Amino acid sequence: MNDKIVITFPDGNKKNFDKGITGYDVAYGISPALAEQALAVSLNDKVCDLYLPINENVSISILKRSAEESLELIRHDCAHVMAEAVQKLFPETQVTIGPAIENGFYYDFSRKKPFTVDDLEVIENKMHEIIDADTSFIREVWDRGKAIKHFSNIGEQYKAEIIKELPESEEVTVYKQGDWMDLCRGPHLPSTKHVGKSFKLMKVAGAYWRGDENNEMLTRIYGTAWRNDKELRTYLNMLKEAEKRDHRKIGKEMKLFTFDEEVGPGLPLWLPNGSVLIEELERLAKETEQKAGYDRVKTPHITKGSLYEKSGHLSHYKDSMFPAMDIDGNEYYLKPMNCPHHHKIYASLPRTYKDLPIRLSEYGTCYRYEKSGQLFGLMRVRSMQMNDAHIYCSEDQFKEEFLAVCKMYLKYFDIFGIEKYEMRLSLHDKDKLGEKYVNESELWIKTENLVREALEDGGLNFVEIPGEAAFYGPKIDVQVWSAIGREFTLATNQVDFAIPSKFDLTYIDKNNASQTPLCIHRAPLGTHERFIGFLIEHFAGNFPLWLSPMQMIVIPISDKFNDYAVSICNKLKDNDFRVRIDSRSEKMGAKIRDAEIDRIPIMIIVGENEVNSNTISIRRKFKGNLGSLSIEDFVDQTNQEIKTRSFTVKNS
Repeated sequence: MNDKIVITFPDGNKKNFDKGITGYDVAYGISPALAEQALAVSLNDKVCDLYLPINENVSISILKRSAEESLELIRHDCAHVMAEAVQKLFPETQVTIGPAIENGFYYDFSRKKPFTVDDLEVIENKMHEIIDADTSFIREVWDRGKAIKHFSNIGEQYKAEIIKELPESEEVTVYKQGDWMDLCRGPHLPSTKHVGKSFKLMKVAGAYWRGDENNEMLTRIYGTAWRNDKELRTYLNMLKEAEKRDHRKIGKEMKLFTFDEEVGPGLPLWLPNGSVLIEELERLAKETEQKAGYDRVKTPHITKGSLYEKSGHLSHYKDSMFPAMDIDGNEYYLKPMNCPHHHKIYASLPRTYKDLPIRLSEYGTCYRYEKSGQLFGLMRVRSMQMNDAHIYCSEDQFKEEFLAVCKMYLKYFDIFGIEKYEMRLSLHDKDKLGEKYVNESELWIKTENLVREALEDGGLNFVEIPGEAAFYGPKIDVQVWSAIGREFTLATNQVDFAIPSKFDLTYIDKNNASQTPLCIHRAPLGTHERFIGFLIEHFAGNFPLWLSPMQMIVIPISDKFNDYAVSICNKLKDNDFRVRIDSRSEKMGAKIRDAEIDRIPIMIIVGENEVNSNTISIRRKFKGNLGSLSIEDFVDQTNQEIKTRSFTVKNS
């Protein structure tokens, strides 16, 4: 009987060990100091408890606090510590589910009297006591029946329900920390002290059990946790800055958009200033797409349900669609996406290889049913204007077309000063073919390879994310980070190998044979709503000159220069600048301050010197006074800045 295993280290070295050795033992064998710093191990790229016995050949990495994987462990364990603190302070409380999430953690609690923000400080203090106690996390595997009985007996009905619904093949594991325990798959840190105290409880919210509105309303407590105090301070400072930049707050201040209950939640009303942003973004997209060979189309806001049955959206997407309307005995739906309509436009004429690629673009308004609790300003809405297009091409043309879309992203990033971004190649899950994804295994593999090769040949950096593909093909999702480091999902570039054949889309190739085109779905600017929400926060409302709703304001030093100010204002309007005049009988300092509060990029000051010399004095936000210019020189310089969409604004 072989009682030895082989462990491979990150440098490629291999070493024999006895079965049952733990990660801690391996770390200690390298160095007692390393064992002291170790929090967990990665075995064949899976994070495991430091004290878990190792009984098979594996590759190992020792994870210290600095490891990225350790941060999720810290947050997970912080949730456990919070749950223990809550139950010791409020014994009548039931714990339900408490995962680590981006930037922190949460736990949902069942309690007759919901928690409030006033409870957070006392819970935090109790958490500090638990951490100071340095209690070990102990993993135990329990018999399923024993686990159900135990949690039922102590009044933890939610835990008992979770266990009953676990697959029969899954182990039931609990983790103890002293006399408190929780149902959990793990892994965990060695003890509570390793959680550290770089955490803060942030807020409370309501949450339905299992996310179902028919179930009990629970209280969710959110927290944030980090590896050290510096990371925590950085995050909290970012939140403060984000609060100042909140697109809902700035949107109201700048009169960009509004919501009205009589119109309906999630249905934004664009005010004149916000409409300027939409028009400028659409102008940018139209110019870019015209140069790239796109043809613009228009499609209706509703359509028969049979169209979405054919496309597969009713079977894969119905929960995100508004309910059907009965019109003349037929079911009609509000349009959730433009693709089926574009497929019909493609099919309206015979096509040959000489016509391809065909690029159809549309700023179509789409409607999606988002649950009320998920609506959030412009970021999650029910009505959206989408920078959409579909490219129909042959397989030979695919790589060039796909890369052209990716390069369009990069052009837009440069225009808007987006310096940090990530392209994520979303792949299918072979175990969910026919359920979540079109059941075409070979086509999935072939198409994913096509996308991967295109990205590699284009020299584009990307990461692969399994299980996040569209139901009809792989896609690139583009994550961007704003000027203060907030992450947004912005754009998408999707490959569709399945739907064109469902719509009998064909073209005649060089050999006079009928072929089915590939379809690329792309939306580089996403929707107006989400993208403008991002831009508001990215620029803190201080938009570049070409995009600013009000580009400039003429400020006369006193009333006797109002006539000259009006003449200047009219000349600027004649040159299509967005400009107004401030002729109030206020002091200059107040007028300048108000213009800055209104986030107007250019202030044009006119007084006696300007009248006598037939000039204007220029003041730029963030730059101060720039001296005098003739109106002609100012118009020429400013037109050039707007035409080139120069990025000169400061992001703070």
